Amino acid sequence: MTAEAWIELFVRIGLVILFFPFSALDKVISFGHAVKQAQEMFPRALAIVMILVGLGIEIFASLGVVTGIADRLAALILAGYCAATAMLFKRWWEPGDFWSDPDGKARGLFWDFLKNFSLAAGFLLIVVGTQGQGFHAFLSDPLGSSHPYATTAPAAPTAYSLEIPHG
Repeated sequence: MTAEAWIELFVRIGLVILFFPFSALDKVISFGHAVKQAQEMFPRALAIVMILVGLGIEIFASLGVVTGIADRLAALILAGYCAATAMLFKRWWEPGDFWSDPDGKARGLFWDFLKNFSLAAGFLLIVVGTQGQGFHAFLSDPLGSSHPYATTAPAAPTAYSLEIPHG
């Protein structure tokens, strides 16, 4: 792999490392706690389903981003997951102590809320590219890979490309 490919791999791992292995492993080890947290928003049966769906997203979408297999779709799913978890579980406006207590619960939730949206934006860069050039490629082939680690070797010379001097 080229140096650029190694850098891209490192960046992609940095984007997903929160989810896989750490958050996914936490959900497996502390499944009951994860369900209890999800029950703040959903009835128990739905909370269990939501945790299992989240676990699947964290594992499979993270692997897609790192391996490059359907990476744009995987990144879009993770971006949506980050936004959804921010809106559902980082509701900084509810405690009511944002302005009155610098160490209050609302401030901590606010920063987590912003971190989720920042991470979502990072995943969207995989979907659309830094200049939006990948948007049409994604729309035309949502399950396609961006082939992040592909290297292009120079084409082998052919008889037609050789200049033969006439002399």
